[in-house]
Amino acid sequence: MPTSAANVAPIVDQDRAIGTVAAAFLSDPVARWVFRDAHQYLTYFPQLVPVFAGGAFDSGTAHSVEAFSGVALWLPPGVKSDDDAMGALAEEAVPASEHTEVFAFLDQMGEYHPTERHWYLPLIGVDPVRQGRGYGSALLAHGLKACDAQAITAYLEATSERNKRLYERHGFEEIGVIQNGSSPLMWPMLRKPR
Repeated sequence: MPTSAANVAPIVDQDRAIGTVAAAFLSDPVARWVFRDAHQYLTYFPQLVPVFAGGAFDSGTAHSVEAFSGVALWLPPGVKSDDDAMGALAEEAVPASEHTEVFAFLDQMGEYHPTERHWYLPLIGVDPVRQGRGYGSALLAHGLKACDAQAITAYLEATSERNKRLYERHGFEEIGVIQNGSSPLMWPMLRKPR
């Protein structure tokens, strides 16, 4: 389906949105480095979504495309992740022997996060059986309209080379590399408003 024909809509079913995001990140290098065991991932990743990006549901900036084939959870300026809840969840979910590496990685994420007003896209994902149809691009384009209309920078972290290339096509630029110990690479990226 061409991106222009994709139907982007506000999310009214948070559980379906979390299911799509969890399916999309099942083989994500960073998510699976943090939650290395399948059971651990399936238990804790769905709990992570609302504390990491739940502000999008509350702000009306959570969107789906084509009946939850894809989901984007944008945090508008001033809306943040629940860092305390994320820390507590990671403390419980990640084995103690991996805490040092994982928490150092998370600290690096915080170092790159912009301090000026910005839109943040903590999570965007497309159901793996529906990838390659332009749904991710449709969700990005939809969210970036608000950034441009308000003349505000957008920020995200790319967790794979494939995603990084997608974000670059939408105007995001790499501003560094996040990596610690055995972790995969993650690229913090900014996009100036157009």
